Amino acid sequence: MEIRWSAKEIPNQELIARLSEEINVSKAIATILIQREIDTFDKAKQYFRPALNELHDPFLMNGMKMACDTIKQTITQQKKMMVFGDYDVDGTTAVSLVYAFFRTLNQNIEYYIPDRYKEGYGISKMGIDYAHENDIRLIIALDCGIRSNDLIQYAKDLGIDFIICDHHLPGEELPNAKAILNPKRKDCTYPYKELSGAGIGFKLIQAYSQKEGFPEDKYLEYIDLVAVSIAADMVDMRGENRILAFHGLKRLNSQPTIGLQALMDGAPAKSYYTMQDIIFGIGPKINAAGRISDAKAAVRVLIETDLTKAKQLSRILSDRNDERKELDTDITKIATEIMNNSAERLNKKSIVLMGSEWHKGVIGIVASRMVEQFYKPTIVFSLNDGMLTGSARSVKNFDIHEAISSCSMFVEQFGGHKYAAGLSVREDQFEAFSAAFEKVVAENITENSLTPEVEYDLEIELSEINNKMMGLILQMAPFGPGNTMPIFMSKDLSSFNTARVLKDKHLKLNVQQHQRSSLEGIGFGLAEHIHTVSNGQIFDACYCLEENHYNGQVKLQLRLRDIKGSNQNKSI
Repeated sequence: MEIRWSAKEIPNQELIARLSEEINVSKAIATILIQREIDTFDKAKQYFRPALNELHDPFLMNGMKMACDTIKQTITQQKKMMVFGDYDVDGTTAVSLVYAFFRTLNQNIEYYIPDRYKEGYGISKMGIDYAHENDIRLIIALDCGIRSNDLIQYAKDLGIDFIICDHHLPGEELPNAKAILNPKRKDCTYPYKELSGAGIGFKLIQAYSQKEGFPEDKYLEYIDLVAVSIAADMVDMRGENRILAFHGLKRLNSQPTIGLQALMDGAPAKSYYTMQDIIFGIGPKINAAGRISDAKAAVRVLIETDLTKAKQLSRILSDRNDERKELDTDITKIATEIMNNSAERLNKKSIVLMGSEWHKGVIGIVASRMVEQFYKPTIVFSLNDGMLTGSARSVKNFDIHEAISSCSMFVEQFGGHKYAAGLSVREDQFEAFSAAFEKVVAENITENSLTPEVEYDLEIELSEINNKMMGLILQMAPFGPGNTMPIFMSKDLSSFNTARVLKDKHLKLNVQQHQRSSLEGIGFGLAEHIHTVSNGQIFDACYCLEENHYNGQVKLQLRLRDIKGSNQNKSI
């Protein structure tokens, strides 16, 4: 697939020179920082040294005082409370940290994760009925509930209060809850809007600790769970999320909660866990619990305080993750064949697929795989008892949540974000929905949005790369949306006949420029470019810098993102 390259705007040269001198970094690093709006000494200090005392006062969040007062009253009166959350990583980590915190204060507490297959996403009637039958008077809902107006009123009528901790976009009318913690409320002046669901749960236990005069360690011991939620939910990695992720990773690598330690012990050893290790290692294991069976299994691991028991429980998650991988691979293969065997589908601007035997727990992963292969807004549905459950994934700069909203006349229920959403459609509405969705996409998407893009920060010479640059880039972590790993572009490169293909799909080579400045390079999934870099041909490349740890040695390495023959880039 052809990939479009684009360069970020280069800041004013005087500003680059000033910041370079003020903080003693190269002009290349100064440029990258300014592109991230880090343009003064003080901003650079905050960026490179995120401090916990820079976290916002949790009581700035609308509804926080009422939430804390309600919980305090429930505990004082020895009434039962329940922590309710979604079945994905954000939901289960949120439930785990809030439940683990409050169970030290109230023995009349339990948690509830809805069954993906019986109850679906978010607040469920089954969950409310369970609470009513067990005399639970307060439900703290995490990572869900902001649009569950009818169900929360149903609970209210049964004498059950709700505290909603959600980060999804509210509807026009808010639910009739005791307190609603959501920075995206129109009437909420909380300074930071991009917290994860677990992040909002963390702000709740931070506020309660402050109100009750507990030491900071009382709530900070759960900050590694927040880092896991931030990584897995791909929320913005600036502002408060950067502070939480930075210190959450420190905790994860030094003194993790027992459950996370068990999950890490069951994986290949790492010298230091990063956000990428969470995304591709810890996160999928936690997610697999709810994808394949009961997500309560994930919470049981995360709240366990005995390491031996936690390791036993974590093996269940690992087994489910292996099963998830098989299902994901099989369904992706079928979906790919459906696409490649239909010229009509390939000519459309969107992908909408449905399978009656497709496991509901992996269709979101399959949708992501389809976007990787075909780069179109994609919805994959699973059929069960006349109802289609769908997972939607989008491409850069296209709001798939808004597109689904435009087709809401054919949709039973939907929710999510700009780039990922979930929805339910009746089987008899599938064709009408598919046609309407394709029409909305075709009318609103640009050709650029249908072409995958590598946006690079800066063009540099290989001779500019050194250990100091690598050290500063490592200090720019944690990386994620809004603070991505810097991407460089270099021209007129050659491999002096060292290029080879690994495992039929990866590209390994030594890269030099102007017959000097040799560095090793690895391009995962870039084997198709072997002819572009062979026989002394000159090429250009986009890449990130990384450290390759091997046999006790550490070497700088180019992580290649894309390669083009030099004559292909005259229009960049």
